[in-house]
Amino acid sequence: MTQLDYDQLLELLAAETVSPRGAALARALRPASEYTRVRSLLIETEEARQLIDSGASVPLSAMSGVDPLLELLGKGAIYGRQELEQLAAWLQAVRQMQRYMADKAERALYLGGYAERMESCPQLRETLETSIRYGEITDEASPELGRIRRHLRTAEEQVRRRIDQALMKHRDSLQELVVSQRGGHYVLAVKRSARKQVKGAVLDESASGQTLFIEPQEVVAAHGEWSSWQSEEAQEESRILAQLSSLVDAHHRELTANAETMAQYDFIFARAKLAVRQQGCLPRLMDAPILRLRGARHPLLGEGTVPLSLRLDDTVRQLIITGPNTGGKTIALKTVGLLAMMMQSGLLVPVDPQSELGVFDLVFADVGDGQSMSQSLSTFSAHISAVAAMLARASGRTLVLLDELAAGTDPAEGIALSIVILEELAERGTRVVATTHFNEIKTYAANTPGCRNARMAFDPESLRPLYRLEMGAAGESHALAIAARYGLPARVLRRAEARLQTARSGAWPDTAQMSAAKPTEDEWPDDEQDAVKAATRSGGRPTAQPTLRQGDSVWVHPLGCIGIVYKGPDPRGEVIVQVQGRKLAYNQKRLTLQISAAELYPEDYDLSIVFDAKETRKLRKQMSRKYIEGASIESGEEPGKRS
Repeated sequence: MTQLDYDQLLELLAAETVSPRGAALARALRPASEYTRVRSLLIETEEARQLIDSGASVPLSAMSGVDPLLELLGKGAIYGRQELEQLAAWLQAVRQMQRYMADKAERALYLGGYAERMESCPQLRETLETSIRYGEITDEASPELGRIRRHLRTAEEQVRRRIDQALMKHRDSLQELVVSQRGGHYVLAVKRSARKQVKGAVLDESASGQTLFIEPQEVVAAHGEWSSWQSEEAQEESRILAQLSSLVDAHHRELTANAETMAQYDFIFARAKLAVRQQGCLPRLMDAPILRLRGARHPLLGEGTVPLSLRLDDTVRQLIITGPNTGGKTIALKTVGLLAMMMQSGLLVPVDPQSELGVFDLVFADVGDGQSMSQSLSTFSAHISAVAAMLARASGRTLVLLDELAAGTDPAEGIALSIVILEELAERGTRVVATTHFNEIKTYAANTPGCRNARMAFDPESLRPLYRLEMGAAGESHALAIAARYGLPARVLRRAEARLQTARSGAWPDTAQMSAAKPTEDEWPDDEQDAVKAATRSGGRPTAQPTLRQGDSVWVHPLGCIGIVYKGPDPRGEVIVQVQGRKLAYNQKRLTLQISAAELYPEDYDLSIVFDAKETRKLRKQMSRKYIEGASIESGEEPGKRS
C-alpha cells in the first residue's frame, strides 16, 4: 500500500475528519473485495457528497472531551463536571444529527440507516443540562444542595459583615484599609506595633515583618459556620457527581452505539469532502476484474496532472507501458493501482464518470527499486521476492502492477524471466500493468493475444516528456535525447548514436516499428490488420526496399558505420547520406539497407527533425505562416563526394 501512496491518501482522508474516532477509522480504511460491500461504501460516499454539494451544514461532532469518558463507561468511575457537561453537549449533537438525517431520508437512504441506530438519551441529557451549567453544579441538581447553598450564602454574608465592622473598628491600627484572604480566611493588614490592639489569629506577615495579617476574633465564629456549610456543599456535590456518573453508566450501550455511529458519519463525510477536494466522482462499478479508465488523474498530484485513459478487461489482460525515464510510466502505474484501491475503499475517484472500474480480490504492486538495507536484499532480489509472493496468490481476479520489468540483473536473463512471468500470469487471466525499457518485452506485447503496448508520449522537438499515455503503440526510451537535455557532451552523444545504430543492424524490430501495432483487431481497419499479420508471419523482420528513400538507415561500407539517407539515388545512382551531422554522397552500390524509413519512423513523421537544426525548423515553421523579410533557409553544405 505504501508503494502506491495509499498511506498518504489515508492521511489526507484523516485530515478531513473532525473527531479522533473518525480519524482512526480513516487511517484503518482498507479496500473491500466483495462487490456488494464496495457498492454500499460508494453509495454512502456519493450520498454524503450530494448533501455537501447542496450546501447543507452537517452537524458533525468533534466529540471533544467525550472519548476519555466513554473509555471509562461501566467501570464505576466518577466523572468530573466538565466531562459530564461535554457529554450533555455531545448528546445534543447526536439529537441534531438524528433530526438532520430524518429530514434528508429521501435523499440519503443509506446514510439515514445509521441514524436509526442512535439514541439521544433525552432523560440523561436533560438531567445533565439541569445539573451542570458553565462547568459548575447548579442549585437545581438536588433539593439538598439548594438548601445547603442558601445557608452557605447567609453564612458568607455574615462573615463579610463582621470583617467590614472589624475594618472600621481597627482602622487606626492598620497599614491599609483593605480586606484580603489567607488560606480561605478573611484577614486585616495590621501594623506590628499595634498587634495588641487587634485580637485574633496571625495567619501571615509581610516580607519586611512590619505588617501582620490577622483574622479578627469577632470573625472567627462566623467563619467557622461558613466553613461548615462549605464542607456540606462539597459532600453533596460529590454525591451528585456519583449519582450522575451512575446514570451515565446505565446508558453504556446507547452511548457506545452513538459514539460508533457519530464516528461513522464523520468518516463518511470525510470521504465526501475528500471527493470534493479531488474532484472525484462515482464511476460505473462492475462486478468483474476490469478497468476502463477515461480521464484518470493521480489523486495526490493536483489538477496539473495529465489525465490518462486505458483499459484492462477480457480483451486486454496485460498492458506494457514504455517510454522515456521521467516520462511518467511509474506515475501511470501508481495511478491505476491507487484508483483501483480507492474505489474498493469506498472513495470517489478522479476519473470521467463514464469510466468503468471492477472489483479485484487482490491488488499487488512492485513499484520502485525495492532495495532493503535491513534485509540485505539487492534490487533484483527484492523484485523477485515480491513477484514470488504475487505468483503464489494471483488469480483471474487479481491486479498486478510491475515497475521496470527485467531491471536489476543481466538483461538477457531478466528479459527471459520477465516474459515467462507475464506468460504465467496470462494463463491465470491475471490483469497486469507493467513498465519496461526492453524491446524484447515490447515485442512480446505486440505479438501476444490479450497483451497490448502503450507508451508515454515524448516531444522530440523540446526533448521533453508529455506525460500522456498513448494506447496501442510501444515507446522509445529516448535515452540519448534526455541525455542531451541534461547536458551530456555532443561528441559523446554522437559516438553513442553510432554504436546504437550499429547494434540495431539486423536486430528485431525496434519500438518505432511496433508503433503500427493497434489496440485490438476489432478496432483496426482491414488494411492495417493485413499489414500486421503479414509482418507477424515473416517473423517481424524488416524487408529490404528495392530503392533507397529518404530516412532509410543504411550501412556505409567505405566508412564502416550507419548513415541515414537524405536524398534518394539520382540518375547516376548517387545517394546523399547523413553521417554524424555531415551530408556525404556515395554510389548506392556502396550502401546496404538496414532498416527502411517506414519501419524506423511513425507515419507522417517529420524527417526534418533528423536532418535540420532546431533553429532551422523553427524558422521554416514561421515562414510557412507569414512572410518574414530578409529570412531565408540555406539548403545546407554541399555534400562531399566519395567514390
